[in-house]
Amino acid sequence: MTALTLSTAAVPGLRADALVIGVAKGARGPVVAPGAEAVDNAYDGRLADVLETLGASGAEGEVTKLPAPSGFKTPVVVAVGLGAEPEKDAGFDAEALRRAAGAAARALAGAKKAVFALPVTEAADAGVIGEGVLLGAYSFDAYKENGRQAQGSAKAKNGKAPLAEAALLGGKPRDKAYKAAIERAAAVAEELNRARDLVNTPPNDLNPEAFAAIAQAAAKEHGIKVQVLDEKALAKGGYGGILGVGAGSASGPRLVKLSYTSSKAKKSLAFVGKGITYDSGGISLKPAGHNETMKCDMAGAAAVFAAVVAAARLGLEVNVTGWLALAENMPSGSATRPGDVLRMYSGKTVEVLNTDAEGRLVLADALWAASQDKPDAIIDVATLTGAMMLALGSRTYGIMANDDAFRAAVHEAAEEVGEPAWPMPLPEHLRKGMDSATADIANMGERMGGGLVAGLFLREFVGEGITWAHLDIAGPAFNESGPFGYTPKGGTGTAVRTLVRVAELAAAGDLG
Repeated sequence: MTALTLSTAAVPGLRADALVIGVAKGARGPVVAPGAEAVDNAYDGRLADVLETLGASGAEGEVTKLPAPSGFKTPVVVAVGLGAEPEKDAGFDAEALRRAAGAAARALAGAKKAVFALPVTEAADAGVIGEGVLLGAYSFDAYKENGRQAQGSAKAKNGKAPLAEAALLGGKPRDKAYKAAIERAAAVAEELNRARDLVNTPPNDLNPEAFAAIAQAAAKEHGIKVQVLDEKALAKGGYGGILGVGAGSASGPRLVKLSYTSSKAKKSLAFVGKGITYDSGGISLKPAGHNETMKCDMAGAAAVFAAVVAAARLGLEVNVTGWLALAENMPSGSATRPGDVLRMYSGKTVEVLNTDAEGRLVLADALWAASQDKPDAIIDVATLTGAMMLALGSRTYGIMANDDAFRAAVHEAAEEVGEPAWPMPLPEHLRKGMDSATADIANMGERMGGGLVAGLFLREFVGEGITWAHLDIAGPAFNESGPFGYTPKGGTGTAVRTLVRVAELAAAGDLG
């Protein structure tokens, strides 16, 4: 992954392949952002005019390249748009810095070193810029010829390796706050990129057993306790939901428990992730055009896995348990049929009306298992419903909860780290639609408000008195359009940063 360093050297004398500066969108044209003073001076204060002549406006994510001024050791200046110019005496929004850094890093694929002279007024700015660089430089090419030849050194799809090194200006290398901000950025970005890798891996190479093995290896590396329940253990334990979903596949299901503990912890959190490594819909088969990207249906489990490892790497003073509910949903002679009744781990019975509503079944077992440890709060993450995509689009995820204050706290954490989210209700009148004449509850209810119905179903399997939130990341978990900011095409790693931030807030005693 791209190496991050802090530098206080003078801009003209820095040796690198490119110098990255910021440009904002002002009322009368582009405005050069703080950090680029040396470049502007070299252009006799007319850098904004030069950029405008080249077509730059300062719009978010816009990248403009121009020759570096005479006397500079870097041959190219890369001006990246920061969006609207902030009000007087107000700094740039953290997400604007993060996205700008990501766009520049993506544009610099093939470069060995770039210097980033974006606006930095405090350690947090350096952190978000570093995070943006690391996320924007991401590339997944393990299955491309140049990637194979590189033996895991991650080539960009145009044959160029990701940016190798980024030196951030405006920071203080020996300052503890700046050093901590960069270290945090590296830990979170590396684990988020691990989640992206998992989401992007094709399902013939990432079945439940393979995912569990990856989790075991990471747990051993980072001092995390791990427990894996295979088919026999799941059957003995009565995990009817996970077993029912995985019954049609030649690859057996798994339930993975990852436990990070801190001797100084006063709070405990449980994160539960939906891990359908491939979702065909089962007997309720998805139509053509709806299953080509269903390798991403384990994005919730990937996010939970990454967040627990990040918490361990950061040494957060909070106990965090991750539950990965892993199964492959396939049609076969042994698959669960519409009309079958499953006895869940909680003891409740569920009439399966649609085998393509499988995520809630594996989550139900994992939620009840997580509840037995009586954590202070549970958050589940899942690419759960197309209905949530219809409601919120492809870049925003929905948050439901059994506690309004907790839902608000999770929403605030998501917005703080740059993950667009929106609080959603759990209308009680929709619960009746899941009544079953045969079982305790059906896995389907009213079609309208389907994302909320799914949330109500999950609530049934949360232990009494436990605070819980549900993140439906169906929209932003997998980007099928072109890359933007620090977000690549394919797996995005959505929810990793929200979970890490929630864990940090819990460790600090600030989570509501």
